[in-house]
Amino acid sequence: MRVLMPFLALFRRQWLMMLTGLILTFITLLTGIGLLSLSGWFLSATAIAGLSVATAQMFNFFTPAGGVRFFSIARTASRYGERLATHEATFKLLTQLRIWAWKKLLPLSAANLQGLRRGDLLNRLVADIDTLDHLYLRLLTPLVASLLMIAGLFVFLAWFDLNLALSLCSILLLAWCVLPVVFYALGKTPGRALIDAKQQYRVMLLDVIQGQAELSLFAANTRYLAKLEQAQARLFSQQTAMANITGLSQAMLILVNGTAVVVMLYLASQGVGDATPPGPLMALMVFATMASLEMMMPIAGAFQHLSSTLLAAQRVTDITEQTPAISFDSHSPLKANSGALTLHNVHFAYQPHTPILQGLSLTLNAGQKVAILGPTGCGKSSLLGLVTREWSAQQGDITLDGQPLCDYSEAELRASMTVVSQRIYLFAGTLRENLTLALPYQQGEPKKAHDERFISVLQQVGLGALLQGDKPLDMWIGEGGRQLSGGEQRRIGVARALLRDAPLLLLDEPTEGLDKRTEREILSLLLNFAENKTLLMISHRSTALDKMDAVYTFQQGNLQRSQAHY
Repeated sequence: MRVLMPFLALFRRQWLMMLTGLILTFITLLTGIGLLSLSGWFLSATAIAGLSVATAQMFNFFTPAGGVRFFSIARTASRYGERLATHEATFKLLTQLRIWAWKKLLPLSAANLQGLRRGDLLNRLVADIDTLDHLYLRLLTPLVASLLMIAGLFVFLAWFDLNLALSLCSILLLAWCVLPVVFYALGKTPGRALIDAKQQYRVMLLDVIQGQAELSLFAANTRYLAKLEQAQARLFSQQTAMANITGLSQAMLILVNGTAVVVMLYLASQGVGDATPPGPLMALMVFATMASLEMMMPIAGAFQHLSSTLLAAQRVTDITEQTPAISFDSHSPLKANSGALTLHNVHFAYQPHTPILQGLSLTLNAGQKVAILGPTGCGKSSLLGLVTREWSAQQGDITLDGQPLCDYSEAELRASMTVVSQRIYLFAGTLRENLTLALPYQQGEPKKAHDERFISVLQQVGLGALLQGDKPLDMWIGEGGRQLSGGEQRRIGVARALLRDAPLLLLDEPTEGLDKRTEREILSLLLNFAENKTLLMISHRSTALDKMDAVYTFQQGNLQRSQAHY
């Protein structure tokens, strides 16, 4: 249960709406029991009063009839208000949980998330947090409301007969204490299995959707769809198991309620308080017992969901409670102006005993242009990952403008460098929205404040063909830029770089996948842009190397200056 404490602490921010939902839930149960109890007494009293003309004329029909109407209207109103309040509280809690989870996730680096599949991460941030709504909606509210109602029912029945009140409330309290434990034990294994099955199915489904092109090209669709169907069958199997437990738990509660009705019928038949024979009060006791089923029924489902809630909380906590592998000094006043970069005796490995960089040293003076060559997998991208602090070196020093990278705040470090990666990600949105990522609007600026610059940059990178029509920047480019060719996507990445005025320009295979002519055009554009900037380019191709001040090649985790003339 300790794993739930951080989430319960977050709930305190919504205490008013949660309390409102709890009170309305209690009122709903109260009016439901009051309606059925009063109706049972009224029908019985009316039948007895009708046995003679004298009693019929003396009987007050209007007050209990008004009470029935009051309870009916109050029950309808409180039920509506209860659903409105509890679901509003649930949605606010889920929003709060997602914001909290994202704030915990954003400081984490690649080292924290390595080995975690994207589908699994998405499942934890969406499905597992959704599961946590059970904590308030299906655990706390039903349990507390039913416990309060047992106390209220005792006070009400004790007014007529203390022994009957003790008998009924003892049975209900025993069921409240024992049955949830039984249901938790029954739902623990299938609840965890259901969470795991959902995770596996969603991860596999995401893989199949994202890999449709490759699966179709290699005729592997049938094989992967068969695996997906197996995962789906496991999910349905676990859902069936949980549904069986739901049915069993409801049957057990109905059995308990039926037993309580029989017990109360027998005891009330002996007399209710001073009334012997009990008359209509016997019906009141029996109908109140029957009505108690409504307040006990949510208990059946409550603790079934506890196991899945605990597992979901644990899976979210596994991510959110990690200590960031890389930390920044948020109060640092340092700013980089020249982009001078130095790496001294840097050692780095993703896994122990598998070194990538071994004592690497490199110096880029302000305004210098340096290229690093090497085959795929030699450590070029790892080097840039260390410069951008995506990873942290196990040994060695990296400085920017003579100051250690770790002394910069994250905002200033990001502002000091522009990266053109070999993997360009485009968001599902318009051209303008994807370019705004590199040149955000200042507060108060209109939406089209940078349109002229956007259009100029797009023309510079050879995307003038996209600037057709009345509103070219409102062109929708689709998920991941699927409406564009690979070359056009890479050119947008270059356009983003041209929109940022950072002193250090880092190029990671910026022309990968482009033809020779386009490669020369893009590199010429980037080199002109970086005329007064410090530039570090990694590549395995020799284009534009004659424009570099120095060229290095990777050799066994270190750099060797090349003497070749390009």
